[in-house]
Amino acid sequence: MASAAEQMAANLRLSSFGKAQELQKRIWFALGALIVYRLCTYIPLPGIDAQALANMFANMRGGFLDMVNTFSGGALQRMSIISLNIMPYISASIIMQLLTSMNSHLAQLKKEGEQGRKKINQYTRYGTVLLTVVQGYGLSVGLESQPGVVTDPGWFFRFTTVVTLVGGTMFLMWLGEQITQRGIGNGISLIIFAGIVAELPGTLAQAFELNRAGSMSLTVLLALLIGAAGLIWFIVLCERAQRRVVVQYPKRQVGNKMYQGDKSHLPLKINVAGVIPPIFASSLLLMPLTVAGFYATGGPEWLTTVTATLAPGRPIYIALYVGLIVFFCFFYTAIVFNPEETSENLKKHSGFIPGIRPGKRTAEYLDYVLTRLTVIGSGYLSLVCAIPELLIGQAALPFYLGGTSLLIVVNVTMDTVSQIHSHLMAQQYEGLLKKARLKGSRR
Repeated sequence: MASAAEQMAANLRLSSFGKAQELQKRIWFALGALIVYRLCTYIPLPGIDAQALANMFANMRGGFLDMVNTFSGGALQRMSIISLNIMPYISASIIMQLLTSMNSHLAQLKKEGEQGRKKINQYTRYGTVLLTVVQGYGLSVGLESQPGVVTDPGWFFRFTTVVTLVGGTMFLMWLGEQITQRGIGNGISLIIFAGIVAELPGTLAQAFELNRAGSMSLTVLLALLIGAAGLIWFIVLCERAQRRVVVQYPKRQVGNKMYQGDKSHLPLKINVAGVIPPIFASSLLLMPLTVAGFYATGGPEWLTTVTATLAPGRPIYIALYVGLIVFFCFFYTAIVFNPEETSENLKKHSGFIPGIRPGKRTAEYLDYVLTRLTVIGSGYLSLVCAIPELLIGQAALPFYLGGTSLLIVVNVTMDTVSQIHSHLMAQQYEGLLKKARLKGSRR
């Protein structure tokens, strides 16, 4: 049976959107901010030879830089002022989540409400600046090692590159926060989403060009399109899947009245870790390829052997990729979901799981359920990410058709649509109640 929220969402119409003036303003603001972001991807860093840079990226396809270039919407390949995109901020946020679970001071700040959240966000910003400085300096040194890419190498080029990249990343971080507050959806996620989607027309054009030139048959092209559509459907199905743990609340007496106990549920997603495991796994595996690519002579012999073994599409690469995804699924899920804390919260509100004693037994049961869900979720992520990697290795497809990109695009789309529905339901609550004919709507 559909819930009340699902019944109300089913009655949303296009006319409802036309009456939501505030929602329209939020959407227009988000679109305007994303246009500004896309314009920034075409502002180049000073001191870069564009032709030599294009030749360098042509020789380094498949490395870690290619993955970052995918998420930046081509900004890294053009070496723009936002070449690092929002990735340093995401890395800093993940590091802060790890530290919060291990450091008692940060854990206490998290429990202090709004003030604690502001302090943690401030620490995240400091971490973003530090990571951007380190990555910017490493990028500038790597560019200088490539012949002809930097017109005037030296400390002045490194300094200006680091300062420019720090300014560009901080601007994107601010822009993402503005989208979250004044627009619709999660601003940081929408920026990454816009970068990936911006490369989609070029991807389709390249695929059709390969078909026209005879390098790819029409059967293979149609199979790829149908397979991509099927993979998107599978991602949506798994991301919406939940294990609903029933939670019972006892009867309570208020004054002289006795109120019946309520029954609710605790939704546990199959994929609690989200897209973090594939991103971490790709970063670790593609790092040797990137380091080797910065060597003009190929680097030491052992590094050449490692890069040949870990080339995308190779059996060892796929096996390690799947193994790292499974590891990070369990690792990150253990960080973001604390069964003991959830059990204590249920106990404080007098809630309990039928047949399970409150307290320690409830925490053990939640851990039992979550562990089995994570097994399914890690298998789902491994399947979604391994299939495109096999196709990339066999058919030399572009990297931005990978499973990580599809996961991000689908997740951000679903989250944004969900927030739009929430805004419409909040603004037209009374009208939706009448249309859904819910109990009590005639009162």
